[in-house]
Amino acid sequence: MPTTVPCPICDSPVVWGPDAKFRPFCSERCRQIDLGAWANGDYTIPVQTSEQDDDWQDTCPQQ
Repeated sequence: MPTTVPCPICDSPVVWGPDAKFRPFCSERCRQIDLGAWANGDYTIPVQTSEQDDDWQDTCPQQ
């Protein structure tokens, strides 16, 4: 039985294999929606700053 995974955009089942042209997406449309979200900055990695970061910035030469 082939492995299926949900499309990250619409949750439709996607057969995971070499014939899945758009994997992990179900279609070109979902692939383009995801690309647009990346380009729009919708996906971000949260960053926590610390006091050490503030100290480091104070010692950097200003240009």
